[in-house]
Amino acid sequence: MDISVIIPLFNEEESLPELHAWIERVMKANGFTYEVIFINDGSTDKSWDVIEQLSKKSENVKGIKFRRNYGKSPALFCGFKQAKGDVVITMDADLQDSPDEIPGLYKMITEDGYDLVSGYKQKRYDPLSKTIPTKLFNATARKISGVKNLHDFNCGLKAYRRDVVKNIEVYGEMHRYIPYLAKNAGFDKIGEKVVHHQARKYGKSKFGLNRFFNGYLDLITLWFLSNFGKKPMHVFGFLGTIMFLIGFVSAFILGADKLWCLAHGIPQRLVTDSPYFYISLTMMMIGTQLFLAGFVGDLISRSSTSRNDYQIEEEIRCDD
Repeated sequence: MDISVIIPLFNEEESLPELHAWIERVMKANGFTYEVIFINDGSTDKSWDVIEQLSKKSENVKGIKFRRNYGKSPALFCGFKQAKGDVVITMDADLQDSPDEIPGLYKMITEDGYDLVSGYKQKRYDPLSKTIPTKLFNATARKISGVKNLHDFNCGLKAYRRDVVKNIEVYGEMHRYIPYLAKNAGFDKIGEKVVHHQARKYGKSKFGLNRFFNGYLDLITLWFLSNFGKKPMHVFGFLGTIMFLIGFVSAFILGADKLWCLAHGIPQRLVTDSPYFYISLTMMMIGTQLFLAGFVGDLISRSSTSRNDYQIEEEIRCDD
């Protein structure tokens, strides 16, 4: 099979028939063998009824129905698990992503050798309240992830080689950082394609401004896990040791100063009367806690079943 199209959706009953017909026209015009997988993420409208009707009319339509709304990342995870195409395309169900982009994305994967191609909505039909935070978010994501050639991490229109989606785990709200996840898994041939962005035709956006705040928190989590997930002692132990040493040296200086004053008959207040004593003591306590956190984290990491889970691209074996 050439292409698997994965479409997560939540309350998009009006747009589904038009979107499917559009995808079908593009696939037939280019002679692709394909499947369309709709993931109904707990919709409360008649979206699932529409998917069932489409599946009866076309053998290429498949559907997954969640009992409740879990989010886009779990929907993509289940879609990736079911996908059988050599190239996997993801797009949103609101008709803002154009299926006419599919042939170009497919070519970049199969002929140009990319592992992942992300769409770039250079001209957006969104309000400033959405576009300005998006630009700031993408700039931060480029800096932290090291994937510097992408302008739009959160574009729903993406193409992947099948190996990519089978070797990454999308969870929580990490769908925004699939290029970063792919890079961490060893798929670093990541490209970008300028795609057409259309104004929403039906309904309204399901995402609020809180997604930007959550996005930054997820980015920090992903950065930490990619750098220190298997060696937490390297960060917690280091910070704990530095803080403990600073606190210890500070307390030692206070004590030495007190003894020097006593030896020379100079009046000096009690060490415990100095605020620096309590600051030093607090730093020593926090340093100890950070060190222990790193130690416990290392124990957990070493007992994890995935501690030696590495991405192996090819292997040559010699028979004994």
